[in-house]
Amino acid sequence: MPDVSLTSGPLGELGLIVLRSITDLGNKLDKDLKRISNIDDSDFSFIIDISETRFSNGEGKVQIDQSVRGKDIFILCDIGNYGVTYKMFGSENRMTPDEHFADVKRVISAINGKAKRINVVMPLMYGSRQHRRKSRESLDCAMALHELQNMGVHGVYTFDVHDPNVQNAIPLLSFENIYPTAEIVKSFLSKEKISDEELDSKNIIIISPDTGAMDRAVYYSNVLQQDIGLFYKRRDYSRIVNGKNPIVEHRYIGKDVDGKDILIVDDMIASGESVLDIAEQLKAQNARRIYCAVSFALFTEGPKKFDEYFKKGLLDAVYSTNLTYVPDEIRNKPWFKEVNLAPLLSKFIYNINCDASLSGMLDKMRGIKRIVRKKK
Repeated sequence: MPDVSLTSGPLGELGLIVLRSITDLGNKLDKDLKRISNIDDSDFSFIIDISETRFSNGEGKVQIDQSVRGKDIFILCDIGNYGVTYKMFGSENRMTPDEHFADVKRVISAINGKAKRINVVMPLMYGSRQHRRKSRESLDCAMALHELQNMGVHGVYTFDVHDPNVQNAIPLLSFENIYPTAEIVKSFLSKEKISDEELDSKNIIIISPDTGAMDRAVYYSNVLQQDIGLFYKRRDYSRIVNGKNPIVEHRYIGKDVDGKDILIVDDMIASGESVLDIAEQLKAQNARRIYCAVSFALFTEGPKKFDEYFKKGLLDAVYSTNLTYVPDEIRNKPWFKEVNLAPLLSKFIYNINCDASLSGMLDKMRGIKRIVRKKK
């Protein structure tokens, strides 16, 4: 890591603008950045004070309460945080991804061109599930990236984006897609006390819940040197339920799972319908322990079904990051294992501020292999 002070680096001072949707992670980043830069002053903070206002009709406003002139600014926002609420016409409303993204644009507007450089950090990419057009559909992700580019943003940083090809919408803008794979693997091996013998004997099968997640499963399989399996997801394309074509069948393709531990890997859990159905089928085939590892746990239909499956012994644990909002009700569940990504993100921000290379940190294959070698 380069020996460059964050407070007097090549681009001047670093500043974090932390929207209230991502306060917890922002505070952890501030602490980690102070540690990296050897700042012991308890009163010092990289976080720049802002005011976020909601008028009674729902209109929003952002005001920056400190000077940002000449600073390298990182705007942090969790567009998936449905725990942030506001009053509109006397009713309590949850903030939607659209409203969170609008606040990002308000911050850029409030900076008013005074910063040295503006970077946007959205761990969960806005509109990432609307990444390609099949018919007369909106392309929210590409449009959002165009907006950020036109507003003068220098870089966009996200994690495990649904389709990395969205960066093609902004070929002249810095776009980094960071994978939390090594951190999830390290946490999984440590917390589950996976022994060297289990790894050597290939006692774990990596499962892709559908063909779209196959690349990720192959990646896990390669670095952990374990067998792989696939579930084919058949949908009913003649009807739409809750905005999607319902799944009518999951069919397993792969090695016999009898007596094996299972790790289901994907980018996100939404309702969890697929994961739970797969877990039930694998248990019926005498699988031993069943785990799930994802970058984002949304739990759009709550934790009730996961509680039931955990009590029945059909699902042992769900591993996910703290990159998007998970309510305390779920974080405190015995089956939920949170993986802290603040140390990794702080290193990225440090290197970006110093204009240092990111390639070493983006090479997750090397990082995971190092973790496995240390364990052996």
